[in-house]
Amino acid sequence: MKKCAFFILSCILVFSSCVSKKKLLSERSRVKNLQTDSIFTHSDLRDCNSKVANLEGEKAEIQKAMSNLSTSSQATIEDSKLTIITQAKRLKDLQTLIQSQKDIVNKLKKTMADALINFKPDELSVSIKDGKLYVSLQEKLLFKSGSAVVDPKGKEALQSLAAVLNATQDISVDIEGHTDNVPMKGKYEDNWSLSTERATSIVRILINDYKVDAHNIISSGRGEFYPVADNTTTEGKARNRRTEIILSPNLSELFKLINQ
Repeated sequence: MKKCAFFILSCILVFSSCVSKKKLLSERSRVKNLQTDSIFTHSDLRDCNSKVANLEGEKAEIQKAMSNLSTSSQATIEDSKLTIITQAKRLKDLQTLIQSQKDIVNKLKKTMADALINFKPDELSVSIKDGKLYVSLQEKLLFKSGSAVVDPKGKEALQSLAAVLNATQDISVDIEGHTDNVPMKGKYEDNWSLSTERATSIVRILINDYKVDAHNIISSGRGEFYPVADNTTTEGKARNRRTEIILSPNLSELFKLINQ
């Protein structure tokens, strides 16, 4: 009986020892796995911390860039506002100057029309074109056919015109001779020569007889090349045989403003 009990006790002790040893080995293995997991976890944590640090740096750079962009955009907006204000003022000044030039030409037209009121519409006309004042004098008022000598009645018209020119400042005067397309015969080689000589004759009268400032006058002959009517009719040819005195206000201030 005693031997049996001892055997049983020994078996229990041996079994307990085996179980304890197996459990110990299992725990050691689990601890080793936990240590390995801890190493990987710490490595992942370091990577995460590094990524977080990088993201924080990128965030700071983005915030700085956005701040700079905001400052730059604000500066650009302010510059744009100043540019718009400047351009608006320049446009207003330009419109004012253009209107002033129109007013000068309109006033000059009225003054010139009043000065030449005693002459018939088929002898001369006063009109505005392209911002300039055109005084168109027909051949029948100024010259005999084929001649560049100004008739007495034509001189009367030039005297009235010169009075307006002498009373008006900052006006340039272009005198253009025109003819029809009938070929010249006689003294002048061609219509170009006749138109040029007629313009020059008028210039001499304005300067020498009526003291118009020579610095303000330009003369030219256009011949038959700038007709205002049909050269196939008698009436059209008569209208084309003319001398145009073109008055232009001084546009230096306007050009200066445009070129700013």
